[in-house]
Amino acid sequence: MSEGRPPTSAPVESASTGQLVARMSSDLSDLVRSEIQLAKAELQESVRHAGVGAGLFGTAGLIALYGVGALVATAVLALSLVLDAWLAALVVAAALFVAAGVAAVIGRRQVGRASPPVQRTVENVKADVDAVRHPATATDETGPDPTGGPR
Repeated sequence: MSEGRPPTSAPVESASTGQLVARMSSDLSDLVRSEIQLAKAELQESVRHAGVGAGLFGTAGLIALYGVGALVATAVLALSLVLDAWLAALVVAAALFVAAGVAAVIGRRQVGRASPPVQRTVENVKADVDAVRHPATATDETGPDPTGGPR
């Protein structure tokens, strides 16, 4: 923890209050620096794995897209056994557009229901500020519970 600075000369028993406070401050700084370095290292490792995982997910999505294309071609070829080839392709394309439209409508509804991601956090911070400003009127039920449940 304190590799970068020389050891203090006065033992704890004979050190003055000022020396002890200075030593504590220095030790606390060293501790915070080393914790930040550890957090950086852990975060870099995590980001590296997330990047590789995201790249593999992208690759899987692209390969799946090729598979969907092959299935669409299979559907067209299967329908061409009972219909003309152009009509079979038209029927499959229309079915795909209908499916895309349904997905778009459902997706739009879901986006409309989404609330801002930090809305609860902002409400909690406002409640905390109110509790600090007016401690006499603050109770345990001043703001919403961060977990979303009742207090």
